[in-house]
Amino acid sequence: MDAAKRIVVLGVGNLLLSDEGVGVRVVERLPQAYVVPPEVALLDGGTCGMEMLEDLEDLDVLILVDAVRAHKAPGTPVRLAGDAVPVFFKTKLSPHQVGLSDVLATLELIGKAPKYTAILGIQPVSLETGMALTPEVEARLPELMRMVADELAAQGVALVPRAAAGAGAQAALQAGARTAQAA
Repeated sequence: MDAAKRIVVLGVGNLLLSDEGVGVRVVERLPQAYVVPPEVALLDGGTCGMEMLEDLEDLDVLILVDAVRAHKAPGTPVRLAGDAVPVFFKTKLSPHQVGLSDVLATLELIGKAPKYTAILGIQPVSLETGMALTPEVEARLPELMRMVADELAAQGVALVPRAAAGAGAQAALQAGARTAQAA
């Protein structure tokens, strides 16, 4: 793992609109389920817009977690990468996607776009007013968190499940963090 690699997992969505808040819920719960190494920044983007510009500049990896309208069965996990990423922002599921689209377009224009972007999400069941995720989406959160872990693994970063992270695994992660900081 290159010590200079900049990686952000950005959870976005509106917590007041049930499943629309799934991205934020993932970044809230990820540290409870996995030991997240220090080179991975978990950001709650909420319903962000241009205020995220500096946080997303010159990233090596951006993993965006959100509700995704993909014309699949409600509660279905979705992964988009490559050419599918710009198409995602054309669906305009919610106003924050317009803001994120502007941020990514601005970063592209100024030559500071993330080198790699993936969108992980779930087809929402409901976008009605409510603080809780629907039971169908709530039940799929562990799978969505595993998808984030798999995406990071493909980028050379291991998230260790807390259930498997005994003292030895945590010590190895901390030693790796010290090595990365020293480099």
